[in-house]
Amino acid sequence: MTKKNIFDKFRLDNQVAVVTGGVGLLGSQFCRTLGEAGAGVVVADLNKEAVEKTAEQLKKDGFNVIGMVVDVTKPESVHQMVAKTVEHFSSLDILVCSAAIDPKFDASHVGQHLNAFEDYPLFAWQQALDVNLTGLFLCAQAAVQPMLKQDHGVIINICSTYGLVGPDQRIYEKPGSETKAFKPVFYSVTKAGVLGLTHYLATYYAGKNIRANALTPGGVFNNHDEIFVKNYSSRTVLGRMARQDEMNGALLYLASDASSYMTGANLVVDGGWTAW
Repeated sequence: MTKKNIFDKFRLDNQVAVVTGGVGLLGSQFCRTLGEAGAGVVVADLNKEAVEKTAEQLKKDGFNVIGMVVDVTKPESVHQMVAKTVEHFSSLDILVCSAAIDPKFDASHVGQHLNAFEDYPLFAWQQALDVNLTGLFLCAQAAVQPMLKQDHGVIINICSTYGLVGPDQRIYEKPGSETKAFKPVFYSVTKAGVLGLTHYLATYYAGKNIRANALTPGGVFNNHDEIFVKNYSSRTVLGRMARQDEMNGALLYLASDASSYMTGANLVVDGGWTAW
C-alpha cells in the first residue's frame, strides 16, 4: 500500500520487530521507539529478570510487547526466539541486533579496562567474538527464513565509531592514576566485522526485498565521571556525549519505509566524532 506522506512512512503498524540486547541502554530505547511507531516488539535478552521487567513496563505503557530470553551465541536459542516470535505475532519483519559485549567507561563497568593488548586474555577475545559477531550471524541466519517467506524484511546491526576508526585511548587517561585503562582490542575488531556482515547480507539478498543496514552510535552518556565526559566531549564536533534518546530517530528511519532505498549502508550518529 502506498503511504500518503512522509510521516506515514515512519509508521510500523502491523509489523513485528525483534530487538536483541533489548534491555540494554540503547536496546530498551529501541524497543520503546518501535512500539511507539506501532510495531509489535520482542524484547530479547539473556537476563530473564531484566527482560520481564522491561517488557512489563512497556506493556503498562500501552505497547504490544513480549519478553523473550535468548542466548545469541546458541543456535537453538536463537531459532527458538524466531519460532516463538512468528508463533505469537505471525510474522517477523524487523531484526535489530543490539546485543553485544561492550565494556563501557560508566560507573557500572569499573575495573574492566585494565588489560593492555600485549597480555589481553584469549578467553575474553573469544567470548566477545561469540557474542558480538557470531551472535549477529546466528540471529540474521534465523530471522531471514520467515523474511524470505514473507518476501520482505529489515535487518539493522548496531555498530560503533570504533568499527570505523581506532579508539583514541587518550580519552581514558586520568591524571594521577597509577593504572592505565584501555578500550579493549575485541571491540574495534568485532564492530568492524559488523559492517562486513551488514554489507554481505545486503548484497547476498539482492532482489529478495530484504534490506540490511548498520547504525553507528557515538558515545552515550550514562553517569560517566566528569573527567571522562570532558575527554570524550572534546573529541566530538558537537562538544558533548549523546543523550540516550538521540539514536532513536535513526533507528526508526532504518526500520521503516522512510529508508526504503537504503541497504548495505551505515548511518553514523556520533556528534561528529569521525568527521575530524
